[in-house]
Amino acid sequence: MSQLKPSDVALVAHRLKGIVNRTPVMSSRTLNAQSGNTVFLKCENFQRVGAFKFRGAYNAISQLNRTERDAGVITHSSGNHAQGVALAAKLLDVKAVVVMPEDAPAIKRRATAQYGAEIVPCQAIQREEVTDRLVERHGYTLIHPYDNDDIILGQGTAAWELFEETGHLDYLFVPVGGGGLISGSALAAAAKAPGCNVVGVEPRLADNARRSWESGQIIELARVPETIAEGLRPRYIGQRSLDVMREHVSDMITVEEEDIVSTLVFIWERMKIIVEPSAAVALAPIFTGQYKVQAKRIGVLISGGNIDLLNLPKELRNLAVDI
Repeated sequence: MSQLKPSDVALVAHRLKGIVNRTPVMSSRTLNAQSGNTVFLKCENFQRVGAFKFRGAYNAISQLNRTERDAGVITHSSGNHAQGVALAAKLLDVKAVVVMPEDAPAIKRRATAQYGAEIVPCQAIQREEVTDRLVERHGYTLIHPYDNDDIILGQGTAAWELFEETGHLDYLFVPVGGGGLISGSALAAAAKAPGCNVVGVEPRLADNARRSWESGQIIELARVPETIAEGLRPRYIGQRSLDVMREHVSDMITVEEEDIVSTLVFIWERMKIIVEPSAAVALAPIFTGQYKVQAKRIGVLISGGNIDLLNLPKELRNLAVDI
């Protein structure tokens, strides 16, 4: 059972007030009519660094003691968490080092560097090994992307704000990578909207979180999954997240790559907002009709908007050619 309590999110929401952006909640008449539900999108693509990750990063670094801050912080990330840690560290006057896969999106590497972090490139499969070596050598404080209580609680403030604005929801759909966002969101739902069904969504090509949730044991993928949703590629979820998920998450489902793409195109073309593929994952089962519910109030966490429009994934380049 998790040591984290739903009420913990309230304390962090108060701590982050005025520091994080209170991001907008948007809706679409077309989406509501097509799905037969009332859908609210919490748009974390408008968060600082363009993703929800800033919430957890700032919360975690702000809670370090002076010795830990003086040592500097380190993390490993393909992009959004990297940017969150880099900006939070800059605001709190802490040195930040980010171990970043060589194939991380260029737009995320540039932003991380511009926020002042030192980037250490490596092969994706080696990110944790390289991070551990640097911690041992320099004494940095690790800000894990998701297996960290303060990260989880910080991420949960996005859902907390959503419930404050919308009131009770019947369902909350959340994208799942390492599990920090969904576990924080599930804690927020338990406190703010008892009875809300929290549903985790991940790409079928990266379904380790679903299998871990079902089995109660962490399932680790042998290699980094090749999904267009590059922000949802962790090979395993954190134990802290799994404990919360087993207690508070109602369902875990997967979506196909083509459904991620079609949902992404809808958000771009009809809602006129730029989001990254990972952000479309949570909406996909509602947009495509895969998850069959009717006349419900549904919240969806749109996780981020950091996409390199000059270097689109091949799936989107091919789509542009077809059009």
